[in-house]
Amino acid sequence: MLEVATPGAELAFQDGHHWAACMAHADGPWARACAERLDPEVHQGGPRRLWDQLERIRYRFNAEGGLPLYGSTAEI
Repeated sequence: MLEVATPGAELAFQDGHHWAACMAHADGPWARACAERLDPEVHQGGPRRLWDQLERIRYRFNAEGGLPLYGSTAEI
């Protein structure tokens, strides 16, 4: 869903005792979140807030039990 909301955004995770998520887009925005448990420390910058976009998607998924793309079709 992040790719639909923010086309071209790249996302990478690192798992272990501490987890980290890094996001970036070619036009400048970036975000990095690190945590040992649930509440990450988030740093972000650039013209858009990528982590905020991801949080909106996660909130909608949790609140509605799904995302608006379920059941969608596409022709190529």
